[in-house]
Amino acid sequence: MSANSLPEGAAVWHSLEVDKALDLLDSNADSGLTPQEIQQRLQKYGPNELEETAGRSAWEILLDQFKNIMLLMLIGVALISGFLDLMALRAGDLKPGEVPFKDTIAILAIVILNGILGYVQESRAEKALAALKKMTSPLVRVIRDTRLVEIAAKELVPGDVMLLEAGMQIAADGRLIEQSNLQVRESALTGEAEAVNKQASLKLPEETSLGDRLNVVYQGTEVVQGRGKVLVTNTGMTTELGKIAAMLQAVESEPTPLQQRMTQLGNVLVTGSLILVAIVVVGGVIKDGGFKNIQELLEVSLSMAVAVVPEGLPAVITVTLALGTQRMVRQNALIRKLPAVETLGSVTTICSDKTGTLTQNKMVVQSVYTNDKTFRVTGEGYAPTGDFQLNGQKVSLEESPEISALSVACAVCNDSVLQKEQGEWAILGDPTEGALVTLAGKAGIEKDQWNSKLPRVAEFPFSSERKRMSVISQVEGVATGEASSRGVDPAIAGFLQSEPYLMFTKGSPELTLARSTQIHLGNHSAPLTEEQRQKILAENDLMASKGLRVLGFAYKSLAEIPPDGSSEASEQELVWLGLVGMLDAPRPEVRAAVQECRDAGIRPVMITGDHQLTARAIATDLGIAQEGDRVLTGQELQRMSDEELEQNVDLVSIYARVSPEHKLRIVQALQRRGRFVAMTGDGVNDAPALKQADIGIAMGITGTDVSKEASDMVLLDDNFATIVSATKEGRVVYTNIRRFIKYILGSNIGEVLTIAAAPLIGLGGVPLTPLQILWMNLVTDGLPALALAVEPPEPDVMQRPPFSPRESIFARGLGSYMIRIGIIFAIISIALMWWAYQHTHAAGYQGDPEAWKTMVFTTLCIAQMGHAIAIRSNNRLAIEMNPFSNIFVLAAVVVTTILQLMLVYVPPLRDFFGTHYLNMQELGVCIGFSALMFVWIEAEKIFLRIMGKKAV
Repeated sequence: MSANSLPEGAAVWHSLEVDKALDLLDSNADSGLTPQEIQQRLQKYGPNELEETAGRSAWEILLDQFKNIMLLMLIGVALISGFLDLMALRAGDLKPGEVPFKDTIAILAIVILNGILGYVQESRAEKALAALKKMTSPLVRVIRDTRLVEIAAKELVPGDVMLLEAGMQIAADGRLIEQSNLQVRESALTGEAEAVNKQASLKLPEETSLGDRLNVVYQGTEVVQGRGKVLVTNTGMTTELGKIAAMLQAVESEPTPLQQRMTQLGNVLVTGSLILVAIVVVGGVIKDGGFKNIQELLEVSLSMAVAVVPEGLPAVITVTLALGTQRMVRQNALIRKLPAVETLGSVTTICSDKTGTLTQNKMVVQSVYTNDKTFRVTGEGYAPTGDFQLNGQKVSLEESPEISALSVACAVCNDSVLQKEQGEWAILGDPTEGALVTLAGKAGIEKDQWNSKLPRVAEFPFSSERKRMSVISQVEGVATGEASSRGVDPAIAGFLQSEPYLMFTKGSPELTLARSTQIHLGNHSAPLTEEQRQKILAENDLMASKGLRVLGFAYKSLAEIPPDGSSEASEQELVWLGLVGMLDAPRPEVRAAVQECRDAGIRPVMITGDHQLTARAIATDLGIAQEGDRVLTGQELQRMSDEELEQNVDLVSIYARVSPEHKLRIVQALQRRGRFVAMTGDGVNDAPALKQADIGIAMGITGTDVSKEASDMVLLDDNFATIVSATKEGRVVYTNIRRFIKYILGSNIGEVLTIAAAPLIGLGGVPLTPLQILWMNLVTDGLPALALAVEPPEPDVMQRPPFSPRESIFARGLGSYMIRIGIIFAIISIALMWWAYQHTHAAGYQGDPEAWKTMVFTTLCIAQMGHAIAIRSNNRLAIEMNPFSNIFVLAAVVVTTILQLMLVYVPPLRDFFGTHYLNMQELGVCIGFSALMFVWIEAEKIFLRIMGKKAV
């Protein structure tokens, strides 16, 4: 078969015999490929590398920031303002001491600052693919042209024969040709922590899920032990890792709800402003009967355009989100992308992995069956403290000596070590064996002591073919003939006869039981009856149906140490001890977190690569699903169309044995149903779904670099409960953002209406210059807005459903509030403006006739201080709130008021900002009119309270 006729893409290699796979790829297990075949295949398939598609350059990201409609309008205002200043400069119309182009420079500085803020947020390069590439092995050993050679991994081609050994990272996907005790850790791809025992001789059904394909290996996984020979079947982008890379690059980033709302806000503000500008210009032209005052109308229009754009808003939002990230870090949630802080508050569905997030990632023995009794075992994690309970009642070990006997087997037939590190119990070794050492500790059997009582002299190690292991120990007292004088520990008294050695066996319950002929009862053994055998098998099935991993234990007395390789003969006529069922136990705090999710209208969903029985047991225990709820497996999902999945996705809370494509499809189906999805994950297989999800959440402890780079948030403690805490913080941030948007835009509308009114009611000139408006928008609006951003959460923040992520920024009364308060603001300011104009133009006035403009400027600024104090709560009066519960608001009001007065009374600042000196009477009038704003908002609250309504 030529290279040009090689099978394309996804041949189901796990369903083929080895010879058939070799034939399809025209390869030879002993001699490999010839140089000519290698060259042909390299040309056809290309190098064994992950390909990267081009993304946006840094310049493109920067330029995109200036496509924002509000910034474009400000740029236009700056250019027109600059043109008017240039005309005035040429005509010699500048006032003494006036700085030309200061408005233009100030506006452009704000535009550039906002552009840089946006760029910094958006320009963080996606490094997920770079992290994926690190998972590929640089060098690999292959058989080519009958010779063993070491080549660069990128030179591998389909048909190559690759050799594996312990410690290697696998460089391509392939079908096993032969193996010897080969174990591969595939957790990065499948999510399962335990290494997989590979078997070359198997031929599996086509629909076998990724985690169950025991006769194939995958690029990026790691050989834990053993060796193997592999026929390379897929390289580069056709490997499972390559498919993940392709999915990762195919996922397009969607704007967050906050970004969408800010775009909508910009469109509304700019459109409204342009309409108002047109009305003022056309109205002015009609009123004047021509274009004689067009320059004055243009200046009014420029001031209105600057007034309508909340220049300080992007900076306030950025700082608010940054403060939110700091609070979240203290709760073990690291935010990688700033908008994710607010986005968390909109989450309606949390899709969580099981291992390590919902569970402790620690195997814990839950149940023991021995001597026809099932004991429940209590305790958390690896701490060797807990009770044995029978029918809900604690039992003593003296009453149930069979527990001690079984625990000795758990401790002795074991290679793990239990130790205490910095106050925490931890395991060195396999988690399953760690659970058994912990169980023995709960029964008072300490492994270290028993290693000296029963020193190991030989063993038959675990193998995937035998599915069991055995340890041969020497019984010190018996071996030296001192058993009677020294005494033997009661825990093993029933084991001993005259033989000096004991063999303990653990493994598959069915296979271990099949080799047993006797059963240990209390302190003696008896023949194993068929009835007892059936009871044991039934209990094994019951434990497995609860999602437990079950091991069987047995022992045997030996007269001598059996020779190496005699496991088959030695592991016969065993004495059965019992069953041990263990589970990666749920985190104790997750149950409460799941309930908090439900109270907050958020649906938790489990998506795992683990078996469906285990998934169901954990999900039911935590309250994610109810007894009898449907579990959707990867195989069933594979057969579903996207439409069928979309119909079922709201009905299923448990997904088991899923592959990377499945996770991505589940997230997409939920999103098509209008759900706002947070997705957790730690493996490479999770990266595309993490990127697709509205909030991608990676694990900080167990997570791969790939998953972290694709995520929006990293859980530093890998704990589901932390997601719920972060969601609460997201809701608080969004509430506060809405609060200061109401505050800022209410005043902006008041400013615009006040400026528009000046020429229409016949007042000369523009009351506010663009520079003064920038001061208001950045300082007198900005500082109190920042203080409002740290307003503490309301008590019911997690007792209500999430607000729709697609709701308008003006929803739930915000738009009507802005217009209503803006109009009141304008009425107060226009009334003051009319009085001030008459006052400063009255006969005998000693000050500058232009001082009326400074009075308008000061009134607008100080009125905002009352607004800031009143808006802290929608329903409670200011006098009902503790002013020190948010000390920042009080500080912002005091500091901003002082700064505003400095603009009036400090000569250099007065000259730069174009203000005029106000006497105490004029300042008092400004403060009096300003206080009306506070009085109005408080009166609204009283009115709503009387009417029995609650403001939103």
